[in-house]
Amino acid sequence: MVVTTQQLIQWKQQGRSIVALTAWDYAIAQLLDAAGVDLILVGDSMAVVLGYETTLPITLEEMLYHAKSVRRGVKRALVVVDLPFLTYQESIQQAMHSAGLVLKETGAQAVKLEGGYPAMVETIARLVQAGIPVMGHVGLTPQSVHQLGLRQQGKTQETAERILNEAIALEQAGVFAIVLEHIPAELALRITQKLSIPTIGIGAGIHCNGQVLVTSDVLGLSEKHPPFAKVYTNLRETITKAVQDYALEVREQKFP
Repeated sequence: MVVTTQQLIQWKQQGRSIVALTAWDYAIAQLLDAAGVDLILVGDSMAVVLGYETTLPITLEEMLYHAKSVRRGVKRALVVVDLPFLTYQESIQQAMHSAGLVLKETGAQAVKLEGGYPAMVETIARLVQAGIPVMGHVGLTPQSVHQLGLRQQGKTQETAERILNEAIALEQAGVFAIVLEHIPAELALRITQKLSIPTIGIGAGIHCNGQVLVTSDVLGLSEKHPPFAKVYTNLRETITKAVQDYALEVREQKFP
């Protein structure tokens, strides 16, 4: 059965946790989908996989290319695509064009936009009115790295209230789910209890309705990973060892 945005909301009501991971190509997407992942995010975190220092340089064209590849590998999971930096912040018209391209060209079912400030809430409301499913994202928003850094957000009462109010405003604007990134678990619990839509946590504690991590972190492919990520295997070591073994056999003429 194909996962839908409405199903995610039903799962929150049923108390079923949502499993989400990121993907950047056909092979990874196919594996995640076959393993039973519910939501596959073509995240702008892919920028780091492609060798950039932050998420900021990645373009809409690059996101479209990789999202098409991911979508071809998925049969069941909901595919959500990040709109990259400066492809939706300038105007509602720009956001509509970018989000529309994602849905038309990739076959993905939804887009994700960062931020819950008033202008972004208005933009998201217009996208939803146009029939474009949107996932929200509050807390640490990596596209604001030069403003916020990578520090945990919502640690003071003032910032916690702001993030809570942003989440409420995003639900009212029509998002079907919200990513809560790198905020205290107590704040994530408050938001999760307040909203009728699911919260997907990344570094936000155990009280969210689901969890998402960057797949390259989970698989041990990343050179470095955030403190809240869990490494389940070390593919850097596995791949390096396999390539070294192959190279040795070629040089010693043991292969083929």
